[in-house]
Amino acid sequence: MKSDSARDIFDDSSEFWARDEPRILSDWTARPFLLEWCLPVEGKRVLDLGCGEGYFTRQIARHGSQEMRGIDISQAMIERARQNEVEEVLGIQYSVGCVTEFSSEVDSQFDLITAVFVYNYLTIEQMKTSMALIYQSLTEGGQFIFSLPHPIHPFLSGNDSRFHFKRSGGWFSGKDNIFEGTIAMKEGKTVAVRCVHKIFEDVFDALREAGFRKFPELKELTVTEELLQQDPKFFGPLRDLPLHIAIRVER
Repeated sequence: MKSDSARDIFDDSSEFWARDEPRILSDWTARPFLLEWCLPVEGKRVLDLGCGEGYFTRQIARHGSQEMRGIDISQAMIERARQNEVEEVLGIQYSVGCVTEFSSEVDSQFDLITAVFVYNYLTIEQMKTSMALIYQSLTEGGQFIFSLPHPIHPFLSGNDSRFHFKRSGGWFSGKDNIFEGTIAMKEGKTVAVRCVHKIFEDVFDALREAGFRKFPELKELTVTEELLQQDPKFFGPLRDLPLHIAIRVER
């Protein structure tokens, strides 16, 4: 898969991702949990890979990180992120770059590196390359936190457009196949998303080959009871479905 395919997706849809309040399904079902996992960040040097227009990056920075960097492959997304930094100065440094080659964009090691829904756009080999760079870029004891669509989700989700991928192969035979999909915004529209299919084994093999030796934490994420009570019409059709996985591992 060409890296510019993901770039094109986000260059074309950057306006739909621009937000500073929850707008897209995973802003409720994944990012609050990921932020909780990241905290506390006071005094830490943090790198957010695949930062997009900076929605999650800004959330981290507002909690007092010592240094905050964001890298994304989409020029349009980074331009929006930089404009947000002008409007709300948080000291975030943004740059255009690829998660498989970002070492040229940074000159230090980090206490925390995040990658929120990045590896669903990469092949297994690209993911391995990125994780090896991440391991090298972490301080001793530094943490790597990332998320993916749940690998089983495309096989269970049916046709509900709130979060849906069209399968192109089986659980094993479809590895590295592109599952095109959509994810819903609260106002009813959808934006294009993509899942380059991987199974759990691929993710954990990549972490091990990168050099991580400590046992990672894994959380399977879905809509919470609180969300179901808050808006049963929007969240109800996704009740009890595995939507995302979150993984936290320490160097």
